[in-house]
Amino acid sequence: MNASGEQQPKRRWLALVGIGEDGLAGLSDAARSLVTEAELIVGGKRHLTLAHDAIRGKQLPWPSPIGDAFPKIAAHRGRPVVVLASGDPFFYGIGKQLVEVVPADEILCLPQPSAFSLAASRLGWPLQDISLVTLHGRPLEGIVRYLQPGARILALSWDGETPARLAALLTARGLGAAALTVLEALGGPRERIRTALAGNFDLAGIDDLNTVAVALPADIAARTLGLSSGLDDDLFENDGQLTKREIRAVTLSSLAPHPGELLWDIGLGAGSIAIEWLLRHPAMRAIGIEERTERAQRAERNAAALGTPELRIVTGRAPAALSDLPCPDAVFIGGGMGEPGVFKAAWAALKPGGRLVANAVSLKTEQRMLDLHQTLGGELVRLDIARTSPIGNERGWSPARPVTHWRVTKPC
Repeated sequence: MNASGEQQPKRRWLALVGIGEDGLAGLSDAARSLVTEAELIVGGKRHLTLAHDAIRGKQLPWPSPIGDAFPKIAAHRGRPVVVLASGDPFFYGIGKQLVEVVPADEILCLPQPSAFSLAASRLGWPLQDISLVTLHGRPLEGIVRYLQPGARILALSWDGETPARLAALLTARGLGAAALTVLEALGGPRERIRTALAGNFDLAGIDDLNTVAVALPADIAARTLGLSSGLDDDLFENDGQLTKREIRAVTLSSLAPHPGELLWDIGLGAGSIAIEWLLRHPAMRAIGIEERTERAQRAERNAAALGTPELRIVTGRAPAALSDLPCPDAVFIGGGMGEPGVFKAAWAALKPGGRLVANAVSLKTEQRMLDLHQTLGGELVRLDIARTSPIGNERGWSPARPVTHWRVTKPC
């Protein structure tokens, strides 16, 4: 502290240095000096090889799991340490993990152009108009939500097989006319750019270090997911245990999702509520609780098919299955509302200010909701849906079972 008691700025002892495929030639003088003067250099084997001629300190290749290196980095606090990373360390890079271990005011970051920036510059695609996706260590189905008419997508690959697997996925979804451009080892002497249609993908010998650009035709609306809640029921494999489209749209509205929030879907069924919750924003999180194994497996398939493979599914009976789960921001009870202890456990776990929504079709469950509404308040709504069906040679209205819908906010 200084004489006035103010905290002095900490020395930025940890340098995150972005390095491209051009190696040392692409580093600034300041970045090269940091590498040369560091006591400890941490990075992938490829990065350490690229910077080898400038390294004087001890080298530490990333272990597996990568977090095992963090205590060794922290042990050098106050002494010069460099972490080498691809491109921009804070864009799908190691920066996110390191800033949780080392305070930001002790870190100096010298980024290089990211793989996304390099790919966009080669293609002439404005970054602000592109969907940016990473498939590195993540399920391939995560790209499904971005498959929109006329969309342009840049995806970081896991390895040299990713482009062919992505082409197969697109073709299976009727998108064989999509153009895939594979950009390999961008920024270095091995740079190569090739294009093929998904339905006729024949590129071979693809470098593990690659980015895939996907250009979708404009006339594919029938084969993509709409952006509104209430997707068609036919999109969900189900055994009848499915919150129907109109009821689902109202339910999602009442759950009022915000980016980054966690949903508990108790009585997951086909998974439609949790899946549509996740589709609202890439940062959404959801845990589905389902007692029946076959339904849990079906929901898992639906999640993959609809682009939300991150859905976490717990197979078990509530309320016991709710123990040890992270506290939710919102809860949907689609099954088990009348079971002893389910509501109590869910309400206790729900964060203050969180929303709980439940639907009922049976009189027993409706009475339970009426009793809870008397105590906790909230809003009760009766939803009546009717669809046309044949009546002889004409058509008339066939009403579905009415649904009692309750939403309530937990006091802060």
